[in-house]
Parts: sequence; structure tokens; C-alpha cells
Amino acid sequence: MKKIIPLSLVALASLYATDVEVSPIGVESTLIMEVAQKAQTSADVAEALKDGVPSIDMSRRSGIANDILIRGQKRDNISIEVDGTKVYGACPNRMDPPVSHILANQITEVEVTEGPYDVTNFGTLSGGVKIKTKKPTAEEKASINVGFGSWGYKKFGATASGGNDIVRVLVTASTESANQYRDGDGNSIAEQMDNYAATNPAALNGIKLQAPYHDMEAYSKKSIMAKAFVTTAKNQELRLSVTANRSNNILYGNSKMDALYDDSNIYSVEYNVDALNDTYKNLNLQYYYSDVDHPMSIKYRMAATVMGTITSHLKTSMQGLKFKNTLDIASHEVLVGLDTSKRTWNGNYYKNDNRLPDTATTSSTSIDNAETTNMALFAKINKSYGDLDITLGARYDITRITNDSYQSNDYSAINANLLSTYNINNENKLFLGFGQSSRVPDARELYFVGSKANLTGTPTLEQTTNQEVDLGYEANADSFKFKAKAFYSMLSDYIYIKKNVPVNAFQNIDATIYGAELSASYYATDDITVDLGASYKKGEKSEALAGQSDTDLADMAPLRGNIALNYEYANNSIATIEVQASDKWSDIDSDNGEQELEAWSILNAKIKHAVNKDFDITLGVNNILDETYAQSNTYADLTLITDGTPSDIMLMNEPGRYVYTNLDFKF
Repeated sequence: MKKIIPLSLVALASLYATDVEVSPIGVESTLIMEVAQKAQTSADVAEALKDGVPSIDMSRRSGIANDILIRGQKRDNISIEVDGTKVYGACPNRMDPPVSHILANQITEVEVTEGPYDVTNFGTLSGGVKIKTKKPTAEEKASINVGFGSWGYKKFGATASGGNDIVRVLVTASTESANQYRDGDGNSIAEQMDNYAATNPAALNGIKLQAPYHDMEAYSKKSIMAKAFVTTAKNQELRLSVTANRSNNILYGNSKMDALYDDSNIYSVEYNVDALNDTYKNLNLQYYYSDVDHPMSIKYRMAATVMGTITSHLKTSMQGLKFKNTLDIASHEVLVGLDTSKRTWNGNYYKNDNRLPDTATTSSTSIDNAETTNMALFAKINKSYGDLDITLGARYDITRITNDSYQSNDYSAINANLLSTYNINNENKLFLGFGQSSRVPDARELYFVGSKANLTGTPTLEQTTNQEVDLGYEANADSFKFKAKAFYSMLSDYIYIKKNVPVNAFQNIDATIYGAELSASYYATDDITVDLGASYKKGEKSEALAGQSDTDLADMAPLRGNIALNYEYANNSIATIEVQASDKWSDIDSDNGEQELEAWSILNAKIKHAVNKDFDITLGVNNILDETYAQSNTYADLTLITDGTPSDIMLMNEPGRYVYTNLDFKF
């Protein structure tokens, strides 16, 4: 039996639970393998990640395009990179988070960095995600993936690759769509909105979907990725890549708007040289560009029949140049590099397709041509001293942020880390890490203006600095695997939003976050494996915000975990039954919009049957007992539906019982 069994290391079940193979690669990272092959129920990367790494939680935004948190950190506190390309979303309300701009069936592996340990990437404050997509091969290959599920879910994907020793080409395309999912009580997204509006009809009637749209699809999404790798000389390669995503009519049930569409493009030109000589192991030069076009609107809501169609239309682009040079110097592996980038972000308000006027009570612009320009030098050194492995990393950043309406800001930072692993023997190791990193404010936090002309951004924000220590133990024996990690993070000038503050809502605070993560697999027999995982974190402000009393830090999900029993009843055919559970979410920042969430547990089951080496079929049921529960809280950094009372913000329930099938063909 193959001993690498899919590990669901955290978390809560959801509509599209995605299985992955997980391989720990160090104190700072977890490597998730075969994401594309294991994505059975959705192309949503957030679904795959939250089931693959104990430190990751998911923020439910809709039926698709969900967001992730690493150790309670999200937004610009974590970095997202796709094949070396830095990716951002355009929506200030996280309706298009960066991980939504790549699909699971395009991916080969994902490296998740936990903590401030990536000096190659701009803004890795508390963690980061590096996504690697499929590469073209000289061998002619093709695959087709077809999926169906409850509530009209359907997915079709195809990949073809081939070439010769000089040119290799890959094309992968997919389409998926779904009706509105239903929670454990049988309520669709629209009906969840109706039920919430019924608590205060006078205040909330406008948030409901209009009758013609009440039963509309939850989303539709199409994507295509094309690559060409050209061998220009021995060990030298030109790599060209383009990815285009087109999503339409995405419903966001507990937000005040929906996305009319969400279009993104990712381009990359890369030149790679391997083994230039005995000293130069690798040279890599890459230029990349990404852009996102994202209009949010009340078009489908009852409010549009009274107010007209109000739209907040945002666009962002990111371009960068990165040079990396890997050398072998006196048995030291040395990486040195240069990283430069510029992000542009613009937003405007419209009413019935006409720009809102600039008056004392209305604004035509939400983000006025904000540009974030960064330049950095970085270096990393690896060296082994007997049983002790040492990694040193450092990065120096200079960043300038400008816009056309408010003050410009300049920032500089030194980021550094030390990682050590002591190999006790072939099966056991201890690791210890110390790190410091910083991230600058983004344009929303600095400059965002509401449609009523209120500056919710705070142009004077300082950058955030994280100083962290990580400690862990890992065992790898014939009959089991075990890994435990603990961390303590000290955040200076952490960027935090204060609820019900119409002007300059963002402020700098000091805070701490600490926690632990556990994952294990026990190989009971050649055919039976037990997997389990758990995570816990706690966040605290150094003091309550002015006029408030709560010192709990928002976004700190409670103790969560799972246990799964896997039975390989035939070669490459596995049956799995799994329990996922969460403690009550009671340590909340009630002053800033969070609310207590009840504990929950759900049961999942599936069978993956290999008909032959070229055809697999999967049948599964998530949330078998049709439980009603919510996993995502309501911190005020998201603009969510509320009747105006401090403790009443609409929660989004997770999907109820979901039955699915998936067919994989290889040629």
C-alpha cells in the first residue's frame, strides 16, 4: 500500500472538501502535492488548502472564491505567489482573494510557509503560499476531469501536453458552475438572506435578492492556462505562461453587493539556467504581470429598485521583475536575488452606469490611482554541520506608496530569519526558528473612500512588523508519522480596523498570537491508515482600543481538527470516512463585530475506485448528517449585512449534505 495517504490536517468540512497529499518539508513550510489530481469537488484553491494544512482556516465568502487565513492572518499579512508571480485581488471586501485567481486543477503542488520565513517574497509577514502549476512535457499526455454534485454543480476540465526536446507546450482549460448551495436547514443563499431580513424588515428588506434573481446560479467560472517551454541551449530554458480566468454573477450572501464578473489575467516570461558550472547551480530571471477587473453591484438586490443600480468597480494590476542566483560556495548553498514590483489600484463608484459626482456627501472614487512600488535585495544560506541543518535568510525592502488624493508614504524594512533543524536520528528531528518580517499598509487601509465621501482609510499608518519564534518535533517511522509545532508571534503596529468609525477606521496596535499545530498518520495495517490533525491559536491586543474593553484579537478560530480512517480495499482504490470538528468560538472581539459561534462536528465519506490505470471514479458525501453550522466569523474588516445593532451581523452557514461524483480519464 502506498503510505502517503491524503491528510486532512485541519478543519471543518465544507461543500467542496478537497483531498491532497501533504509532505512536511521543514519548520517553516508544508508541501501539498497532487492538488490537481485530488481536487474532487471544486477548483477552489481555498478549499484544498484549508483541508491540507493545520494552520489554515477558510473564510466563507460565497459558493466559490473563498479566502484563507494562516494562523489567523489574512489580507496582506500573508503573501500569495503563482509560479513566481505575485497576485492580488481588486476587491477591498475580499470577494476575489488572490487564491481565487488560480484553479486547483491547474496546480501540481503548493508550498505553505508558516511564519516570517520567506525572504524571496514581498510582504510575507506571518505566512505565505507559493503555488506551482502544471509544466509542459515532451511526452504526449492528456487528461479529462468531469464532476457533478448536489445543487446543480458541474465541472469539466481538460489538459493536453506534448512536444519534443526543443519545444514543449501545455494547455489546460476548465469550466464549472453551481446553483446556490443549501445549508443544513435546507436554505439556499437567497433564503438565508430572506431569513435574516425577516428579523428587521424595515432595515433589511433591501438586501434581499429581487424575485427574478432569487433562484439564479451562485456562480459560473471559466479558465484557461497555456504554457510553452523552449530549450535555447544546454540546461537553458525560456518559459512563457498565460492564465485567464472569467467568473460571472457570483453571489455573496452576507455581503451588501454581488460580483457582476471577476476577470483576471496572469502573464509570465522567465529565463532559467541550470548547472552553469560547478559554482553556479541556477540563474533565473522572471518578468510577470497580473491584472484583475472586479465590479461589485446591488443590481440583483431589492435596494436597486429604489436606489438604482449602485456599482463599485475596482481594478488592480501587479508587475514585477525578479532575479535569483543560486550558488554552491564551500559547501554552502547560497541564494541571492533582486526583487522589484509595482502594484496599481483604482476604484470608482457608479449609479446606473454613470459615475457618481464628487460632492460633500458622495464620492466618485474609492481608491484614487494608488501605486505601491517596492525594491528589495535578499539572500539565503543553507549549511549542514553534521546532524545540524542551518538556514539564514535576510531581505531589505524600500517601498513607496502614492496616490492622487492623499499623502504619499515611504517605508523601509530589514527582514531576517534563522532556522535550525537537529536530526536526532533517521526518524526524529527537532526544529527551532526565529524570524522578523514587515509588511506595508495597502491602498485600502491608507486611502479608501466610501461612496458617501468618508475616508475610512488612514493615510498615516505605519508598517507592521512580526517577530516570531517557532519550535517543533517531527517523527517519521515505518508505522507512523507525527509532527507538532508551536509558535509565538509579537506584532508591532499591527493594522486593525475599529468598528463604526466613519473616518480613519484603520489604526496601528500591538498584539501577540500564539498557538500549536499537530498532524499524524498511523499505519495500522498495510491497508488501513488513521490520519488526524488539529490546530489552536490565541490572539491578544496589548490593550483594548480607545473606548473599547475587549482585548481579544479578531480572526482567531478556536481549536479545530479531524480524524480520518482510510481503507485501501484494492490497488489505488481507497474508502475514507472522516469526522471534522470545531470547538465553540467564544474568544471573540465583540467590540469589532465578531460573535460567538457554536461548536460543530460533521461526518464525511467517500470511495475512490481505480477502474484501471487510466480511469478513476470517486463517489462521496460531505456533511452526511446535514448539520447546520458556520465556520467564518464577522470581524468588521469585511463589510457585511447588519441591521445596525452592534451584535447582529449576518453569518453565512456552510453547505449541508453534499453528494458528488468525479470521473478522471488519462490518455
